[in-house]
Amino acid sequence: MKKIVIGVIITLAVVLIFRSCSEERKKKSILQENSMLIQQQIDNVSKLIVTEGHFAEVYTYKDSQELFGSLITADKKALVVVNAEVTVAYDLSKIDFEMDRDSKTLYIKTIPEPEVKINPDFEYYDVTADYFNQFNASDYNTIKTNVNSALFKKIEASPLKTNARNRLISELQKFYILTNSMGWSLAYKDRIINQDLNQILTED
Repeated sequence: MKKIVIGVIITLAVVLIFRSCSEERKKKSILQENSMLIQQQIDNVSKLIVTEGHFAEVYTYKDSQELFGSLITADKKALVVVNAEVTVAYDLSKIDFEMDRDSKTLYIKTIPEPEVKINPDFEYYDVTADYFNQFNASDYNTIKTNVNSALFKKIEASPLKTNARNRLISELQKFYILTNSMGWSLAYKDRIINQDLNQILTED
């Protein structure tokens, strides 16, 4: 009788241990799958978020050189019309993040700075130059530098960067929805994000 009771106890212990191990393996498997899915989602949105804008600039260039003191000068001038396509982009492949599987938290450490690219198209009108003061490469470089500087000021005053940031927030919101649906937490710079991602990024 004792042998039967001992046998039953041993059998129950083996079954319980087996079930415990199976459940632990199942939890680890689910955790691994969730981690891989989050990683895949981040890779899927690791693309440039681009906002495009078009700007026009009219620029007048003039240069004078004195030949014999201030009595005689050699002048050159040009009217330049610039149509520029401007893009503002975030390269999400440069996001620095970590996944803590123990606490089920996705930590976004840093977000890349926006990349501003200007593709100007120059059209020159009313180009005149005296014989002793001809146009050369340095003049065209000066025009391009001054035009780009003026365009950057226009971009800063425009809603272009704000629109690009809003699109960035829209993409990052997908991380919150995904992690939340899996029982994970999303954190930005060690601060847990509950919902308002816009507020946290604005404080950055």
